[in-house]
Amino acid sequence: MLAIPSGLEHLAYLKLGKELNSDIIFIELVGNQIVVLNSAQAASDLMEKRSAHYSARACPPILKDPKMFDWSTNPGLMYNDFDELQEQQTRLMLLRLLNVSKDPQPFGSVKDEFYCTMAASMLHLTYGYHMKDKNDIFYVEMMETIFNKFKAVMYTNFYVNLLPSLIHVPDWFPGAGWKRTVREWRYRKDRAISIPFEWTQDQVNAGVAESSIIGTLLQEHSLTSGLATEEKHHRLKELGMSIFTGGADAAANVLVNFVAAMVMNPHVHAKAQQEIDEVIGSDKLPTLADESRLPYVNNIILELLRWRPISPTGMIHRSLMPIYGTDQIIAIPHACTQDNVYRGYDILEGTIIIGNIWAMTRDEEVYPNPEEFNPDRFLDPKTPPAPVFGWGRRKCPGMHYGQRSMFIAVTSLLSMYTFAKKLDADGIAIEPVLEDAPNTLALEFEPFQFEFKSRSEKRWLLLQSSG
Repeated sequence: MLAIPSGLEHLAYLKLGKELNSDIIFIELVGNQIVVLNSAQAASDLMEKRSAHYSARACPPILKDPKMFDWSTNPGLMYNDFDELQEQQTRLMLLRLLNVSKDPQPFGSVKDEFYCTMAASMLHLTYGYHMKDKNDIFYVEMMETIFNKFKAVMYTNFYVNLLPSLIHVPDWFPGAGWKRTVREWRYRKDRAISIPFEWTQDQVNAGVAESSIIGTLLQEHSLTSGLATEEKHHRLKELGMSIFTGGADAAANVLVNFVAAMVMNPHVHAKAQQEIDEVIGSDKLPTLADESRLPYVNNIILELLRWRPISPTGMIHRSLMPIYGTDQIIAIPHACTQDNVYRGYDILEGTIIIGNIWAMTRDEEVYPNPEEFNPDRFLDPKTPPAPVFGWGRRKCPGMHYGQRSMFIAVTSLLSMYTFAKKLDADGIAIEPVLEDAPNTLALEFEPFQFEFKSRSEKRWLLLQSSG
C-alpha cells in the first residue's frame, strides 16, 4: 500500500503496466484483491460486454459502515435539461469574471467563480434554490462535504479502507483519531444534505416551489412511491447531494483545465475564437442552440476530457450504489460479482476492478503524442472519446447534461475573454508551471500564473444588456 503514492495511483498503475508489459495488473493489498485495467479494450470487455458481472461497486468501509460516514442508498433517479438556466448562470459568471480580470494572481478568484457558477446552476436545478453568493450556507456546506468525501473514498488515505476490521478498533486506541474525523465529516454531511432538502420541502408545502428535481420528486415519482415517507426523504436528500456533486465539482475542474489549455496553446485559443466569430459573430452571445455549428469547440471539450480526465482512476460515472446515491464524479471502482475468467486470468468474486482512465488516454496507438493538447485529433472519426463517463450499466446518465454545461461555459468564455501567459515587468511572457495538486481524488492543478482580459468593449456592452 505504501508503494502507491496517495493521489498518484493513476501514474503508479500506468508505470507498473509498462514494466509488466500488460494492460491487466493484479495487486493484493492487505487481503484486498485488485485488478487494474490499463486499456480501453480490457475495460470494455469486462464492464460493458460482461456488465452483469461487473456492475457492482467496491465500497470503502469508511463510507459504507453506518457507524462511520454512512452514505448508503441509491434511489436511481435522474433529471431533465435546463438550457435556459445554464445560459443564464454562465452569463452571470462572465460578468463576475470581469471584476477579477485585473487581479495580478487570478487563479484562485477564477476557480472560485467557476465553482460558484456550476454550484448555482445545480442548486437551482436540484432544489429550485437561488444561490446568493459564495458565502451561501447551502454552497459552503455542500462543497465541504464534497471535499471530505473525496478524501474518505481514496483507498490509500485510510488504512480502514484496506483493512475493514479496523472499524471495530475502540476510539481510545492509539492511532484511531481518524474515527473522530470521519464522524465529524458524517455529521457535516448529514447537515449539508438536510438543509437544502428541508428548504425545498417547505417551499413545496407552501405552494411556492420553483421547478426542481427534488421538488418534483417530493410530490410524485414512481421510483419512490412505494417507500415509506422517512425512507423516501432520506433517499431524496442523498440524491440531491449526488446530483450537486456530479454537476458542480466536475464541470468546475474541467473549466480550470480549459484555462490551462488555452494559456499553453494560444493557437488553439485563436482558432476556436475564429470559429465562434465566423459562426456566431460579435452581435450575439453563444447559446446551446449553437452546439452543432461549432465542431472545433466541441473537439476542444473532447480533448479537455482526454487530456485531463477528472477522475483518472475512476469515472465521471455513477458511483458506488451502496454509498452515494446516483451520479457522482467520484472514483469508486467496480467489483466483480461472481467468479469468471478473462484472458486466462481467474477473477474471483469480490475482486475490486479499477479502470485506469489515465492509462487509456495515454495510449499512443489511439492518441498519438498524448501529452499534447490537440483537438484536431478528433477530426478522425476513428478516434474515440476518452471513456470518462464510464462503461456498461453504470455509464453516467447525466453525461449529456454535463457535456452541454461544458459547451455553453467554454464557448461563452472564448467569446468574451482571451486567456494568455502573464507578462513580467519587461513584457516577457512568464511560462506557467502546471503541477498536480497532491493527495486529491479528482485531478486538479496547483495554482498557476496567467492573465485574461475582455476581447472588446462591444462584447462587454452586449453582455451587460443581456441581463
